[in-house]
Amino acid sequence: MEDDELLKVVRQKAQVWLGCEYDEDTRARVKELLDAENSTELIESFYKDLEFGTGGLRGIMGVGTNRMNIYTVGAATQGLSNYLRNEFANLQQIKVVVGFDCRNNSRMFANISADIFSANGIKVYIFDDLRPTPEVSYAIRKLGCQSGIIITASHNPKEYNGYKAYWDDGAQMIAPHDKNTIVEVNKIKNANDIKFKANKHLIEIIGKEIDDEYIKDIKNISLSPNIIERHKDMKIVYTPIHGTGVRLIPAALSAFGFTGIVHVPEQDEVSGNFPTVVSPNPEEPAALAMAVNKAKEVDAELVLASDPDADRVGAAVKNEHGEWVLLTGHQIATLFVYYMIARRKELDQLTGNEYIVKTIVTTETIHTIAKSYGVRMFNVYTGFKWIADVIRKNENKQKYIGGGEESFGFLCQDFVRDKDAVSACCIFAEATAWAREQGLSIYQLLQKIYVTFGYSKEVNLSVVKKGKSGAEEIEKMMKQYRENPLTEIAGSKVALRYDYASLKGHDYVDGEELTLNMPTTSNVLQYFTEDGTKVSIRPSGTEPKIKFYFEVHTKIKSTDDIKSAEQAALTKIESIKQSLGV
Repeated sequence: MEDDELLKVVRQKAQVWLGCEYDEDTRARVKELLDAENSTELIESFYKDLEFGTGGLRGIMGVGTNRMNIYTVGAATQGLSNYLRNEFANLQQIKVVVGFDCRNNSRMFANISADIFSANGIKVYIFDDLRPTPEVSYAIRKLGCQSGIIITASHNPKEYNGYKAYWDDGAQMIAPHDKNTIVEVNKIKNANDIKFKANKHLIEIIGKEIDDEYIKDIKNISLSPNIIERHKDMKIVYTPIHGTGVRLIPAALSAFGFTGIVHVPEQDEVSGNFPTVVSPNPEEPAALAMAVNKAKEVDAELVLASDPDADRVGAAVKNEHGEWVLLTGHQIATLFVYYMIARRKELDQLTGNEYIVKTIVTTETIHTIAKSYGVRMFNVYTGFKWIADVIRKNENKQKYIGGGEESFGFLCQDFVRDKDAVSACCIFAEATAWAREQGLSIYQLLQKIYVTFGYSKEVNLSVVKKGKSGAEEIEKMMKQYRENPLTEIAGSKVALRYDYASLKGHDYVDGEELTLNMPTTSNVLQYFTEDGTKVSIRPSGTEPKIKFYFEVHTKIKSTDDIKSAEQAALTKIESIKQSLGV
């Protein structure tokens, strides 16, 4: 009976999309779904509205209220326009930036969004072609805009697209602007509520002039130009994995002084179909396989990769046996933080007023490094908007050094307020040259960090649960974990438990209830055991999955101890998985 009721509601919602306010192709496709014998796709397309969340939209492309299409994108843009007009009513001219990545339909969604903004009397700066997500953040600040969007689904599979919205500081929106925008978007009930007819006089094309300023500002963050000059010809293989990074990352590396940049020609081809990979995710070995093969061919020092919208960076390096290995997001963030702090120490640039930022699920080794150098660390929720929020609150008070997250995002400067693979690739290459100056590979530098600050092994596990039933299953799993809190994990007693959904915690050692000092709630559970193990559990906010983060620490005396420490950590992590039933 419940399924019959759902199908009835879905059919009623789909019937609306047969109205004349929807275009002919959309109406034809909806009719196909209504007439199909199997109603699964119809239900998935209409069973709910694609939610405009605190980060914007993300979903599979297609017709329907639960899909990315010109009407769901249009509703998002109209709602954002309405909020901007309310919030900045005192301004003579409200301004926004519009950008897009390589994905199928990204340019179309961007053009339609620009039309809608302009139809609402808002000045639009739209890029002439695809650009990295961080450059949109940069342009918002550079051009003095009140907001901006980029059409991208980051590293999701090719069926997806998305819509990221920014505020006037170049960061993704947080309270109250995120919630207020959502209210306005939810007021848009159908296509008749959307102003599609553009005012072309309010749309201005931007491009190279912003690129040049962006690269110039990135070049200025270099800490080791003299070292780069001595190692400028080291070979760096770079792949954009068919995405926007091809536009700027090789140029930025060249601006830093690197001359040995090697391309992967097949993956320089810009394509939303990502023809050489199953998934354009730099976290996955398969996505970097062609680049690694090229590195073997040319005997390179380093492999760098960016995801389709060039905000995340992946890296592969040679280990002690000369084998190419992918670094994890935790390892990349650790190397970034260590270099950015240790190099400043060498240059006598640490004043005691510096800080870094990491997310709560990112390795605690970063905290250990920062503390040893007297650098303050802020712990924030997953999502770069929270790192940007810390930067905003500390502006003109403390100096930002860098911030990162385990999901391959890092920000090396504060003139951008989102993760930035363009600057990250440059700084990581610079860190590699700095290690070389000391007679070390970047892999050996990581080993040195482990010996100095303690070995850590971090393993992330994502359990995918697609569709309506998947979302319900994830919700049920989180409920069970909350109702049955762990007191022991893999033989080690739990010392601390944090529930960020209630902002409450429990100290098992002192028997105290804790209140967590965070700006808002988040659906995350976190455990720290007496032996330093950390376990975090959270549903993804942008993908149909629940994520588990396992982190094990141990002290080692030399690099010779790393192999045994790693094996012991992996064994422990397997025990943790069994404790959690995953």
